[in-house]
Amino acid sequence: MSELLEKMKTRRSVRKYKPDMVPKEIIDKIVTAGTYAATGMNKQSPIIIAVTNKELRDKLSKLNAEIMGTNSDPFYGAPVVLIVLADKNWVNRVYDGSLVMGNLMLAAHDLGIGSCWIHRAKEEFERPEGKAILEYLGIEGEYQGIGHCILGYAEGELPKASPRKENYVYYIE
Repeated sequence: MSELLEKMKTRRSVRKYKPDMVPKEIIDKIVTAGTYAATGMNKQSPIIIAVTNKELRDKLSKLNAEIMGTNSDPFYGAPVVLIVLADKNWVNRVYDGSLVMGNLMLAAHDLGIGSCWIHRAKEEFERPEGKAILEYLGIEGEYQGIGHCILGYAEGELPKASPRKENYVYYIE
């Protein structure tokens, strides 16, 4: 089996992280992979915000937890949060952003970095706090939050894959 297919089969969501920061060079490689995701009509509607600043990371975690209705860290202690947003006015925004998220997670796994898709980015960036972050960063336009790709070094073993369900694929020949 090709190395890429093996990476796809072995990538798992990590839900416990060491506090060690991921080096910027590795984050840059992961983000670059995200920018090469397929997008509808090659519009490249998504943007990625790479958050390594602990204060902002913790602010996002608190906001996300509030939306979820919990006091626990929805980012599982991961030190890096890659926020994927997409142009709110583009019909394929969710699909485009989802493909970016997939590329980010696969690239992270390939580079030995744990990842997990965390939801509620849509709700975060509909709130004044989320809009203020975009304004602070000088990001203009209307964006919809697609997801957070949290990154870090896994604490412990990666989970094993569940068996694939029956009737996952149907062939028409």
